[in-house]
Amino acid sequence: MTDIYDIRRYGKAAFLIASAAVVALFLYFSDGLIRDLSTVERERMQLWADATKELVSATTLADNGSEGADVDFLLGIIQSNTTIPVLLTDAEGNILQQRNFALPVAGDDEAFGLPSEPRNIVFLREKLEELRNGPNVIAIEIADGFDQYLYYEDSTLLRRLSIFPYIQLLVMLAFIAVVYFAVLSTKKAEQNKVWVGLSKETAHQLGTPISSLMAWMELLPDYGVDADTVAEMNKDVTRLSTIASRFSKIGSVPKMTAEDLDTIVDDAVGYMSTRISPRISLGYNRPPAQASVMACPPLLAWVIENLIKNAVDAMDGTGTITVTAGAMPFAAFIEVADTGKGISRKNHKTVFNPGYTTKSRGWGLGLTLAKRIIEQYHNGRIFVKQSAPGQGTTFRIELPRAHS
Repeated sequence: MTDIYDIRRYGKAAFLIASAAVVALFLYFSDGLIRDLSTVERERMQLWADATKELVSATTLADNGSEGADVDFLLGIIQSNTTIPVLLTDAEGNILQQRNFALPVAGDDEAFGLPSEPRNIVFLREKLEELRNGPNVIAIEIADGFDQYLYYEDSTLLRRLSIFPYIQLLVMLAFIAVVYFAVLSTKKAEQNKVWVGLSKETAHQLGTPISSLMAWMELLPDYGVDADTVAEMNKDVTRLSTIASRFSKIGSVPKMTAEDLDTIVDDAVGYMSTRISPRISLGYNRPPAQASVMACPPLLAWVIENLIKNAVDAMDGTGTITVTAGAMPFAAFIEVADTGKGISRKNHKTVFNPGYTTKSRGWGLGLTLAKRIIEQYHNGRIFVKQSAPGQGTTFRIELPRAHS
């Protein structure tokens, strides 16, 4: 595996880790802010409870003719609470006072022929039951054997702030996702430009020497070169011309025509059978019936040859390669199976990434180009059907069938 693939993989991991750290940091500070605000509200309610206790004491002293605390000041503290809903009850749970609750509208009760007061009482008792099960309660010791309890809800501001971090979290995750996929799309577009430029330049560079070789091939018989030798050399020159043509097609959208699948596969297998070690058995299982596909024959043959070459490299000089072609109702398939060293499951998809290779030489672009040819040009798909270390590998290509 080359450094190119490692850099891309670790770069993605670093981006995701950094994003997770930013989200975690944001949630930590947001949670701290909410806790601080909750503490402030608790302190305000404690002050409200203390003011209520002092007000009761001051009222008792005034009734006895004694001078107590400043009643106006205490009432000002109690009345200053305009945001936090509170319920004040006695020890038996009877509601003595309420503030800042949104009581039912009187018209709602009148529509059912009920006065508004009973509906309000029912509403407040339901709220009291809810608050009794929560932590927002403060006991007020008015006098020996005479206690009151203050129940309160979180303010509207605190409830909104409790939801706000999750809204911001969703926004941040959406932003991170957009950035991530935008970067991937940009990188993919750059890779496409590189491949197109490389393909066109390769085809251009090969064109001149191939034309020169073809001219020399016509002169070789005049120099007494054996006809069989010239014929073999001509095959190789023709092969070079085919390769140049394939590269030129990669750089542009090739023309798709209805082709017989068996003919394309048979030509590719026949070509490779004479160019691999005799210790490697290469077999071809033909489709049971004629299957026509929309294809560009030079490019599709290139993919098949590439898969066979990879299979040869995976077997260290000995083994069996089986190519199978067949048809389904709406698609045709090609499978290339080998008895090589196999691919671990975690790499079944990454083998198609640019730069992935287990060989000491090569750029790791063969399967990447194969995937581009099959999926972008032929509207098919290519994938690892099955593979495991030491158990060989089967690649499968699926192509849409040509309309009859």
